[in-house]
Amino acid sequence: MKFPLLVALCLCMASIAVADGPADNLADSVRPIPPLGEDLDDAQSQQLIDACQNVRRAWGELLGRAEEKARSGNKWQRAQHQQSLQTLSELTPEILVFPRAVELALEFKQFYQPNDFNNAVSLLEEAKRRIDVAGVTPQWSRVVGIGDGEHQQLIIGGYQSKIDRSYQPYAVVIPAGYTHGDSRPRRLDIWFHGRGETLSEVSFLAKGRTSAGQYTPADTFVLHPYGRYSNAFKFAGEVDVLEALEHVRDHLPVDRSRTSVRGFSMGGAACWQFATHYADRFFAANPGAGFSETPEFLKSFQGEDLSSTPDYQRTLWRLYDCPHWSRNLVHCPTVAYSGEIDRQKQAADVMEASLARHGIDLVHVIGPQTAHKIHEDSKVEIEARMNALAASVQPTVPRTIDFTTQTLRYNRMHWVTVDGLKKHWDTARVQAKFIDTESQTRIAVETSNVTHLRLDFAPGQWPGLLPERPIVVIDGSECQTPAVRSDRSWNAEFVLRDGRWLSGKIDEAGVRKRPGLQGPIDDAFMDSFLFVLPSKPCDDPALQAWVAAEAEHAQLHWRKHFRGDVQRVLDRQLTKEQIATHHLVLFGDPESNSVIARLADALPVKWNNDTIELGSKTWPRKARAVAMIYPNPLSPDRYVVLNSGFTFREYDYLNNARQTPKLPDWAILEIEGGATMRDPGNVQAAGFFDERWKP
Repeated sequence: MKFPLLVALCLCMASIAVADGPADNLADSVRPIPPLGEDLDDAQSQQLIDACQNVRRAWGELLGRAEEKARSGNKWQRAQHQQSLQTLSELTPEILVFPRAVELALEFKQFYQPNDFNNAVSLLEEAKRRIDVAGVTPQWSRVVGIGDGEHQQLIIGGYQSKIDRSYQPYAVVIPAGYTHGDSRPRRLDIWFHGRGETLSEVSFLAKGRTSAGQYTPADTFVLHPYGRYSNAFKFAGEVDVLEALEHVRDHLPVDRSRTSVRGFSMGGAACWQFATHYADRFFAANPGAGFSETPEFLKSFQGEDLSSTPDYQRTLWRLYDCPHWSRNLVHCPTVAYSGEIDRQKQAADVMEASLARHGIDLVHVIGPQTAHKIHEDSKVEIEARMNALAASVQPTVPRTIDFTTQTLRYNRMHWVTVDGLKKHWDTARVQAKFIDTESQTRIAVETSNVTHLRLDFAPGQWPGLLPERPIVVIDGSECQTPAVRSDRSWNAEFVLRDGRWLSGKIDEAGVRKRPGLQGPIDDAFMDSFLFVLPSKPCDDPALQAWVAAEAEHAQLHWRKHFRGDVQRVLDRQLTKEQIATHHLVLFGDPESNSVIARLADALPVKWNNDTIELGSKTWPRKARAVAMIYPNPLSPDRYVVLNSGFTFREYDYLNNARQTPKLPDWAILEIEGGATMRDPGNVQAAGFFDERWKP
């Protein structure tokens, strides 16, 4: 490899020196992220290419032999072979995640240190070992290498994401005492890693084989999600955590009532985010350093002038800015950590002040005279507190709920689910509590900015009397409800109508914002989506050039920044199945993209001969593009997106706190000057649709 050690060290130091400095506030001179590494020599590159192909070929041949067996023999034998084939096929991500990691590193030149090449070779050897084991015994724990349980083990692997069918990596620490086939539920901690601009899949997986991380509590699984590279576990990175957790839960005996979130630096930011947005899923949170909101952090840490930030972007900060969600921590015990002289102590200070306004005194462990690291004495105190919280978990249903949200993307807290808001991005709150009487259970509910509400108790969860038909009082409206079922399950739905809450589901004509269908544009890239490209050119040359460039940019950066596999078709190739199962990301206009033309009459935007019309406003059509998200008229549970990938760009890669939505539900872009590293064009107007998806 053309990479002397001294050069490697110098590059590493230079990267540290420029990161988060004043130069990262210059939008016209953005350093590349991920940075370019060194070229491998031709022999090394070919060795890795050949090894990746050999792994894929060997796995395909093994599956092929299993498929042949599944077609042979009598009916009983075919059924047995079909089951074996299914078991084997489910191991595909645990094999192919390795060649995919190496291929991405080759594609984006992510070989930064001399050992990166050796790590790539080793990962491909691990893939071959797993194929050999799977050919004999296709059991997950045997294939990934869980042994006799005498010692702590580090395992790595992959799962297939619902977003783009890509194989994404994870790492897990297996505690001493756990053996293959052990079914006793154990605590699980999720550890969010810090920012790593050179953290490719190869380096992540290699580290997962050798490092157990900051904390390894006894008798505890520790999950290390990758988070789809360096995005503070937001957007697709957030989905990565949830999918990796479910994958691990499917294969290891995880105690769902004793799962925690922990992290430091960028990982601390992720911890604040998950704890406040999913407070009912974790027995505790342990955030360290990082950031907890956007504007104050960027001003204090980055020295960035945010005075010209558009109002719609300030509104969209609410998606991930944790002070707006801090009251939810009444449901998630929290132990924060900061170094005494760490600039990123600012994150916990902000949250401490926010929680104080709700009457909550934040436990904030301070590492004495410590900069950006975890003090050893503080580790001892933190572990004592986390272990005590784990030991005190009672898997009972809470009788009091206090839930705050800003959007229906995050709409549930224990047995309370919010299905409709009066206005998105205004704070919504639900307080619900049981009031027991001798004869009948009453649930008192107070709401703010809520229009649709559900109360749900799964089998065995109802904490009240039986038999009975509870009375629910919402904002003074008394609602009769169904009877509690014999398995102690119960659910009821309520709708606000003409200022009064009514029980029962009310059919409503037309579309409305609801969970999973509420925007903004970036929301479409948190579930399965498909790029639909135009098969004809746009009539406007400026628009044609822009569409071609932006479609290419969206696909490249999905792969480069969110480490995804690009799923795309031409408009004329789109199938009914694809319409039903994907959000559609459409580039072009009605003249160039036949799918846009097909939907045009049902969309709120109108393309006239010389103008674009949205609501009561019009703009010249020449050199203008529409970026928008809207429910798909052909598939009501899916979105269509016009002319946009995820909305933050290269400038925002330089600091994770900048990685917030940059466009709301719709925008009109003047595009004659082309896109920049900060904006897709000159935003002439932008805004949010109302709760009925109207401008």
